[in-house]
Amino acid sequence: MLTRTARLLGGVLVTSALAAVPGTATAAPASAAAGVAAGSAAARPAAVTTVDGCLKSKPEPGEKARIDLCYTYFKPAGATRKRPVPMIMHSHGWGGSRTESARAFQDFTDAGYGVISFDQRGWGDSGGHAHVEDPRLEGVDVRKLVRLVSRLRWVQQDGRGDPRLGAIGGSYGGGYQFVGAFEELRVKGKPVFDALAPQITWNDVTDSLAPQGVVRTEWALLLSAASVPSDALEPSVYKALAEGAATGTFPDGSLPGTEDLVTYFEKNGPRWHVEHGRRLPIPVLFGQGTTDGLFPLEQGLTNWRTAITKRARKQSIFVGYNGGHVLPAVLPAGVDVTSDPCSRRLAGGDFEKLSIRFFDEQLKGRDRGLRGYGRLHLATAADDCVTVKKVKATRSVDLGTVASTTAAGAPIPYEIAEGPLTVAGTPYLTGDVTALGVQNRAFYGLAIGSSPLDAHLVQNNVLPLSEDLPVTGVQRRIDLPSVSVKVPKGQHLYLLASPISDTFVAMGSRVPGLVTIADTTVHLPVVGR
Repeated sequence: MLTRTARLLGGVLVTSALAAVPGTATAAPASAAAGVAAGSAAARPAAVTTVDGCLKSKPEPGEKARIDLCYTYFKPAGATRKRPVPMIMHSHGWGGSRTESARAFQDFTDAGYGVISFDQRGWGDSGGHAHVEDPRLEGVDVRKLVRLVSRLRWVQQDGRGDPRLGAIGGSYGGGYQFVGAFEELRVKGKPVFDALAPQITWNDVTDSLAPQGVVRTEWALLLSAASVPSDALEPSVYKALAEGAATGTFPDGSLPGTEDLVTYFEKNGPRWHVEHGRRLPIPVLFGQGTTDGLFPLEQGLTNWRTAITKRARKQSIFVGYNGGHVLPAVLPAGVDVTSDPCSRRLAGGDFEKLSIRFFDEQLKGRDRGLRGYGRLHLATAADDCVTVKKVKATRSVDLGTVASTTAAGAPIPYEIAEGPLTVAGTPYLTGDVTALGVQNRAFYGLAIGSSPLDAHLVQNNVLPLSEDLPVTGVQRRIDLPSVSVKVPKGQHLYLLASPISDTFVAMGSRVPGLVTIADTTVHLPVVGR
């Protein structure tokens, strides 16, 4: 068994901090089942019945022929019509395909769960193109799979067309969970899914790929490249992603012959459903990477705050771990760590073990002694786990004037406070911005060090300030990446201002200049010393 892996899955580097099945790839430092790829040669346990199949789903836009939607399900030993069991749905990350190895899900089937893993539209054996969890397409696909599960006599049913159902998966495999549950809620008035365990997934696609309209270049290129071997993306969407990575501007269709990606992705995440008055009334076990550079911690925290009801939040758990979609953070310098101390604290093991205990309590009604409900448990880079109820800023510190060169130059640290200090949540800046050039950009994040000379990002992320036109003394709020850090005695917390970022490579200002923020105040979610 592997205890730590870093693999390239469909062009996307992902890390795992826990046991993985040989021959598979994981989409997050969570369960092997959460992101395993198809094709493992591992032998299937004899006690599990494995069935492969395909069903017909909605045609592609402008076409008449229904697509194939292919799946594999695993029936555990002892599951019968008289002794039905809950079902766990699973799907893969971007560039992957369904899991066909029963061994990958053995912990779930041994615990008395059936599992169904499926190829999402555009991937594996399924037909069509990937539309990045469009509720009108992938949403329909998930609903058809739910209907299939509702007709399996050995699966526990709560009513007609309503199986006892949980869900797992990371990244794109977390996205299907939200689109499926929200679409069931929209169409039927209830989510049908009884509990979810999504990992390293998004709240809003556009905000993930291009915060403030500034493209996360490396990820736009990797995600588009991952779709090439199977022709998964529509050509116009592929072209638009490549264009955004090349020009530094997220395409909005303003130029002739270009795709409007903002509109294309508008409905493809929890944010759209929440804006239309929908929240999921079911328990959710959130897993999000604190060092994730594609779907950062704040994407998961936004889902925690907005995508589920207040009552459901009391029966939910949020776990932040070191891992996810991770690329080296060289400039500004970040950290290289993979760990999951919060799952270890809560369940005595990895995220998969935590998931099974969570499902036992939520799907089977068994008291497994699980604690931590209604709380956020956030890993630090030092492998500590900080538990909080809220992640809002609680303390303000005045920094005076913060300046950064544009286009080129070294990151500049500004001291905020001396340790010991614990910060966990979502910080931000306020101040008066002056930038006299055109397409002015600078990048900001929290850093830690014994002095300005060795200050490095708390985790791996920065967020941009983007001013397309000259501004003088304009008041702005500037979001900073969500973090969890314990600043020890002898260390300092800094604000790092940088003209460039390797995550946003080539997305800096087009001409050299200076961005200044006068009367800068940093707002911190301080939880202790």
